[in-house]
Amino acid sequence: MSEEPISLNSREDEQEFNILRPRTLHGFLGQKQIKDNLSVFINAALQRNDVLDHVFLSGPPGLGKTTLAVVIAHEMRSKLRITSAPALEKPKDLAGILTTLQENGIFFIDEIHRLRPAIEEILYTAMEEFSLDWVIGQGPSARTIRIPVPKFTLIGATTRPGSVSSPLHTRFGIQFRLQYYKQDEIKEILYHTASILEISLDSDAADIVAARCRGTPRVANWLIRRLRDFSQIHKSKRIHRDIAEYGLRQLGIDEHGLDERDRAILSTIVRYFRGGPVGIDTLTATLGENSETLEYYYEPYLIQQGWLRRSPRGRVATEKTYRLFNIKVPEKDRDNEATLFDEQDMNN
Repeated sequence: MSEEPISLNSREDEQEFNILRPRTLHGFLGQKQIKDNLSVFINAALQRNDVLDHVFLSGPPGLGKTTLAVVIAHEMRSKLRITSAPALEKPKDLAGILTTLQENGIFFIDEIHRLRPAIEEILYTAMEEFSLDWVIGQGPSARTIRIPVPKFTLIGATTRPGSVSSPLHTRFGIQFRLQYYKQDEIKEILYHTASILEISLDSDAADIVAARCRGTPRVANWLIRRLRDFSQIHKSKRIHRDIAEYGLRQLGIDEHGLDERDRAILSTIVRYFRGGPVGIDTLTATLGENSETLEYYYEPYLIQQGWLRRSPRGRVATEKTYRLFNIKVPEKDRDNEATLFDEQDMNN
């Protein structure tokens, strides 16, 4: 996805990443309540020999939305077709996919909030009645024909659920929001990934790495792969504490799990804008950063961890952020109004 700064730079990386991707609900670590409910819905559909209801997945990048689509297809014993909303430029693009799906197939649309209105309109009938209303001809001679499509399950994924139109959103019978992972869940993922990559991971090293993974499995898998490289170069067959600390330091990830871009965002708000509030357009212009990357990749974690908060007037640094840079908290902002820190900010 365009919002995610961690990318796969080679075919080898992509193949290895797919090896790390689980195929079953049992192998999908974390998100217990979602897995428990999905297990019920999938087993019920299989017992009825029916198609699974349409599934809507939302949450920050890297938490496993695409992986969960792969798992659902495997558990339903169905073929999976994957695309992204920007790739569906014309109605015929969608029609070409839907008409060639296998019966009870799984169709996954990533970034579904970016669907074009014309595509979305066609999708309504397809989701509800498993058919396409297609217009033939033009002007007075135009007529609509209905084309049946195989029964299918649509899985829509987005980092921006609020940007999905209400008519589309309400057509999903199963809806889940993935949450950031707890540290013990991330450790489990780290050990699992290390075993697949055939590298030993010491317990104290796992603690250090898990604390810096942003509660995100994709980051955890990326870090283990990079730390394996550092271990290999240092002639070590395991990732121990020294390797973990050295590798994380080389990657620019501090003890709080903040990387260089995180610190740049926080530093800019504190040093250039006196802690805020500052609007997203002003902040992105100052940083030279894409607004979607800032708003949907970096910000959710920084807010969840208590480094930032949003106000009606923009982004505001918390007291925790001032302490990070050893800067005294100002008593008033530019407009001589008190800079407020709510109780959650103070506790974090």
